[in-house]
Amino acid sequence: MSKFLENNNEGYDPEDIEKNKTMAGLSYIIFFLPLLACPDSKYGKFHANQALLLLIASVIGNIVLGFIPVIGWMLLPIYAVAILIMGIMGLVNGFGGKVKQLPLIGKYTIIK
Repeated sequence: MSKFLENNNEGYDPEDIEKNKTMAGLSYIIFFLPLLACPDSKYGKFHANQALLLLIASVIGNIVLGFIPVIGWMLLPIYAVAILIMGIMGLVNGFGGKVKQLPLIGKYTIIK
């Protein structure tokens, strides 16, 4: 089973997860919110990192596909739907207390 499908809460304090579920879920709307509201939370930082990666992927993908005539423009709505689905997955995982990486982009770490 691939890593992003596993619910791997190892190394995360259950009390930290329970306390910061809301901030982790809201990070997919405003990625830096957990960094301001709960800066010491490992769980909050994990989801802030996932949300930042999603934001970067969406901006870069939109720019690249926007520059490619016709084919890129036709792929843009499909890409937007894929980003939306990953955002919903992250939102559900954040509010649900799960530590799951997003598909394809979740393995990178920007916020430590």
